[in-house]
Amino acid sequence: HYARVHFTDRNTFSQHGGNTRYDRTRPERYPARRYRELNWFGFPLWGGRDISLMRAAHRRMEAAPAAPGGFVHDLNPDARYDMEEAEVTAGKVSDILQDNVAGGVVRFIPPGEAEPAPPPAPIRRNLNETVFFFPELRTDNDGNIVLKFTMNEALTRWKLLTYAHTKDLQQAISVKEVVTQKELMVLANPPRFLRAGDEFEFSAKVSNLSQETLNGSATLGLLDANTLQPLETSFGMTNISRVVNFSTPAGQSSPLGWKIKVPEDFSGAVTWQVFADGNKFKDGEESTVPVVTNRMLVTETLPITVRGNQTKNFVFENLKNAGASSSLKTHNYTLEFTSNPAWYAVQALPYLMEFPHECSEQIFSRFYANTLASSVVEKMPNIKRVYERWKGTDAMKSNLSKNQDLKYALLEETPWVLGAQDEEKQKQNIALLFDLNRMADERERAVNILAERQLENGGWAWFPGGRDSWHITQHIVSGFGHLKQLGAFDAEKDREAAQMLDRAIGYCDAKLAEQYRELERLVQEGKAKWDDDHLDGMAIHYLYARSFFQPISDPQQGGAKPGREHSYYLSQAEKYWLNKGLYQEGMLALALHRSGRPDAAQRIVASLRERALVKEELGMFWPVDWGFYWYQLPVETQALMVEVFDEVAQDRKAVEELRIWLLKNKQTNRWESTKATAEAVYALLLHGDNWLQNTKPVQVSLGGKTLKPSEYEPGTGYFKQNWSGAEVKNSWSNIKVENPNSNMVWGAAYWQYFEDLDKIKDFQKTPLTIVKQLFKEENSPTGPVLKPVAEGQTLQRGDKIKVRIEIRVDRAMEYVHLKDMRAAGFEPVNVLSGYRWQDGLGYYESTKDLATHFFIDYLPRGTFVFEYPLFVSHKGDMSNGVTTMQCMYAPEFTSHSKGVRVKVE
Repeated sequence: HYARVHFTDRNTFSQHGGNTRYDRTRPERYPARRYRELNWFGFPLWGGRDISLMRAAHRRMEAAPAAPGGFVHDLNPDARYDMEEAEVTAGKVSDILQDNVAGGVVRFIPPGEAEPAPPPAPIRRNLNETVFFFPELRTDNDGNIVLKFTMNEALTRWKLLTYAHTKDLQQAISVKEVVTQKELMVLANPPRFLRAGDEFEFSAKVSNLSQETLNGSATLGLLDANTLQPLETSFGMTNISRVVNFSTPAGQSSPLGWKIKVPEDFSGAVTWQVFADGNKFKDGEESTVPVVTNRMLVTETLPITVRGNQTKNFVFENLKNAGASSSLKTHNYTLEFTSNPAWYAVQALPYLMEFPHECSEQIFSRFYANTLASSVVEKMPNIKRVYERWKGTDAMKSNLSKNQDLKYALLEETPWVLGAQDEEKQKQNIALLFDLNRMADERERAVNILAERQLENGGWAWFPGGRDSWHITQHIVSGFGHLKQLGAFDAEKDREAAQMLDRAIGYCDAKLAEQYRELERLVQEGKAKWDDDHLDGMAIHYLYARSFFQPISDPQQGGAKPGREHSYYLSQAEKYWLNKGLYQEGMLALALHRSGRPDAAQRIVASLRERALVKEELGMFWPVDWGFYWYQLPVETQALMVEVFDEVAQDRKAVEELRIWLLKNKQTNRWESTKATAEAVYALLLHGDNWLQNTKPVQVSLGGKTLKPSEYEPGTGYFKQNWSGAEVKNSWSNIKVENPNSNMVWGAAYWQYFEDLDKIKDFQKTPLTIVKQLFKEENSPTGPVLKPVAEGQTLQRGDKIKVRIEIRVDRAMEYVHLKDMRAAGFEPVNVLSGYRWQDGLGYYESTKDLATHFFIDYLPRGTFVFEYPLFVSHKGDMSNGVTTMQCMYAPEFTSHSKGVRVKVE
């Protein structure tokens, strides 16, 4: 029972005792309750040290001493409580009492009032499937070893693996099963995700392990994971529908279910809480699921560059004409400026650090980003001071921020949710990413993964389990070269990465030698001539990647002597560089320049300059048709041109013009892919150490109204302002910028809006077509048969579904990403990711909570079919999403299937 104290003139504040039952004490998780309060009228409380607050309780307890002049509850003499004294001032006592009554400190009950109900059992939140603890071994009197650790809160069966050895290497292994359970257990069956617009039944069950029938009620609560605001009403629930009664006999279970409807306009994540009250026993469970949407987010960019001491007017035409579509809904409008393009490169690094997929290129991108970030923080103290100032102790408090898996899921499906956080929260999160200790840990982790994936021959596959990829390996080698050029990678200081790099360079040398030997064989057989053009894309890529680490110069000038394969292809480059395409010509210019053949390099630069266009708004660029092969990508090509004109031509004016186009194609905080972002970051950081300088504020007007930025970041000349959809006006399409500085300022306006999928215009026609079908597997006398699921057909829980995806391509493609969404009520059968082979086609299959992904490094021309099984797990009326397919490094080449809905009863 609880201590009961009636407030009278004879029974005021003193020490009192009582017995209190605590199933488990976690006061901060109890719901807030209001009680009658005393008006102290400023009366002092003896120095303000008169209330001790209980913060934890254990099974073995002992009384804690009271603070001077204060009191505590003297409970069971065999009990021990961990107590913490609170500084209390007059006027705050009622708050202290109100906020901590759930902790069992004291309760003031006026005469005649009913005793309050005991606090509910705590809700189990730590449902992780692995228990981590530091082993602390102690022996009892009999020599038995006792392990003490705190279990996670999931109620299930666990496998405990222990290994012991002696000094003389005698060893033993023990495997035990541990069961965590309670008399009353509520076990939720949540979906992996929710989709906006779905009608859904949230299911759970109550298990009774006691010796008697338990009658009670179960309640479902829904919270916004970011703000912790209640969502039950917006999800179609009432106070009555939230509560489900149950009567569960001893040793049995009872099903529970709540019908919810996800609002069309909700995006983010939902924290669910299921609580069961069986009178004698109670239990609760909590977790968080992401909410995805069927809408498509479009980002329009208006680059804004103003030269020194100029005033310019810009018109955002698409925003001006936004009223033409009735279904268009503005999401966000952003305006940013800086005198330092390096700032944009720094802001793009978190995108590389947090990208969710696990291919070798993107693992290296994490290493690349963390290495660059560490270098930038060390070399640019002004940026470092900005991030130090952005750090806040209150950052990362929400469930959304704490749960990394959830964060990656949202980043993958609805990246605008994280981008829509308030500006202060974004700053704090970016600052945390630039913490030196965190970057060192992430960098080491990326190196370890790359080392594990490196094959015996020194190469890397795109995904683990696949064949070695010459292109991916050379991409990683050239990435190390970029870090070396920027002074961010030192082979002497990072031996592990350097050894990995040496093996990769050896692999590339071997691949070129293999190609050379094949050519030699053809020449000997009379099928080829040495003087013909044999300069293919991989040889060009090799010359560029290799030039970072073994610059081959003229032997007469003391340079290293090239090998015969290297010399042959360099000679080919001098002779056959023309008509190789912009990207490869730029690579050849750099390779020839670094190998001591400047005349040929200068001829290539002159040709590139002749073909370029220069416009005020776009800078310097090349009007060509881009493709989906690695050497036909626009951002990567432009970034390489920055390197060419900076190193070979040493034309800083051209470099500035090239960067204008590069920034024009920036999508808020990144470029179109991880590979493009990595290359653009390198181009912006080249010779950027002296860009940081104090500048005068830029004057900006939107729709005739002058903005007053709340704050410029010191030392960067950078400011950024965001407006949510409701605030954005069409008149803001007219932008006026006054630059009072002598140097150029760089900026952009970003307009983000949601639009129906069928109203978004394709960038261009693509060679991809997709057809997706669902089949239901049914038993027959001859075995299982597949029957098509018709539109509107009702499925049952437990049905086995086969997903069939048919894709057609009219030309060969590289590095293709196929993503198949599924309904929230479907559960995948293949949960382990891995490399698969089907009809001669190799691909990596990755099952995520929100979709199943297929990564194909080479897709030949033809028709291909992918199949995988699902089970129906939840009732409802749900969208099955769409299947999308794109070149991973040329996302504009994309296609998607038709979306359908699924009904389950």
